[in-house]
Amino acid sequence: MKTDVISKATSDKISFITYIVPEFAAAYKMKNQDAFFYLKKYGGWDFLIKHWGALHTANSFHVVDYLYRICYQNGGLR
Repeated sequence: MKTDVISKATSDKISFITYIVPEFAAAYKMKNQDAFFYLKKYGGWDFLIKHWGALHTANSFHVVDYLYRICYQNGGLR
C-alpha cells in the first residue's frame, strides 16, 4: 500500500488557508462556505493562494483587510 506524503510547505499552506478563511467569515459575519465562495468570486482566493507565503507572516487582521480590499476592487460589495 502506497502512502502519499505532503510536503511541509503544502501542509503549512493548508493550515494557513483553513485558518484565515474562517477569520474572514467571522469578520464579515458570513458562514465559512459563503466566505469561500465570496473570495473565489471576487479574486480574494487567487490572491490568497498566490501570496500565502507572505500573508501568513502578517497579522490576521491585516490579511483579512487585504482580502477585503482585493475583493472590493473586483466588485465585491461587503
